[in-house]
Amino acid sequence: MHIYLARRLLLVIPTLLGVSIIVFLLVRLLPGDAVTMLLQDYAYASDADAMRARLGLDRPMYVQYGEWLGGVVRGDLGTSLRSKSPVAEELIGRMPVTAELGLLAMIAGLIVAIPIGVISAVRQDTWSDYVGRSAAITMLAVPSFWLGTLVITLPSIWWGWTPPLRYTRLLDDPMKNLGHVIIPAIILGLALSGSLMRLTRAQMLEVLRQDFVRTATAKGLAEHAVVMRHALKNAFIPVLTLLGLQVSILIGGTVVLESVFVLPGMGRYLLEAVQYRDYPVIQGLNLIFATLIVLSNLVVDLLYGWLDPRVRYQ
Repeated sequence: MHIYLARRLLLVIPTLLGVSIIVFLLVRLLPGDAVTMLLQDYAYASDADAMRARLGLDRPMYVQYGEWLGGVVRGDLGTSLRSKSPVAEELIGRMPVTAELGLLAMIAGLIVAIPIGVISAVRQDTWSDYVGRSAAITMLAVPSFWLGTLVITLPSIWWGWTPPLRYTRLLDDPMKNLGHVIIPAIILGLALSGSLMRLTRAQMLEVLRQDFVRTATAKGLAEHAVVMRHALKNAFIPVLTLLGLQVSILIGGTVVLESVFVLPGMGRYLLEAVQYRDYPVIQGLNLIFATLIVLSNLVVDLLYGWLDPRVRYQ
């Protein structure tokens, strides 16, 4: 177990290094560099070459990357080209917003997907199964940004009401904060729940046909005990795998919904950085997102052993 964990943690280093190189190169291939975007806001800065030299963007790319990577090793993610503030300081205030949105969205997705998937499998080919499968397809087909736009627009037209768009920090007013975050969290959770619901149903159908489930039923155990105690735990391992893979989808959803609902999180910060070609911000945020995705998949792998004692790590 310890050797396996050490090897997986060591593999994180080349993975993040490769991601940082790809992001570093791709962001510089976008049309219009950081200086061009900055000149749109600061009309007095007329000398683009002088600004590039001042920002260090006139040096070779490998020199810029080496300097940035050296700062990351020291815990410095760089300084924003646009706001001149350290990226790490900006993230300290924005990270809790994205973490809250992502956690609530994950909980909302599980609350919707697992019960409906289980009921759909246990009541196969009944009206509840058909409704559950139709709902899963609908959730997979509806884009979260479109649904978020409708939630903001239609109630304002019909009833003169819109969701609160002025963010309140969790520690300042928990109830007001929840009222602001819960709607985008539910929308993002619904986007995640479609695939989770379909996989839960498929795995439950497979497990319910196993011999140990039939034996438990023949021994006189109640249906809910057979389903929850025996079937669901064995069916949940593939679902857990998908849940770990959906962290990347969750991060992408926060980028869009934070902009739609004006949440000052890391996703909205990344979108603004891309618009202004703010290289240090883009590189720092993508490094953090990549770290979260890699570590979440590692946690999922370790949870296999808890769900299934037959899993061994070597």
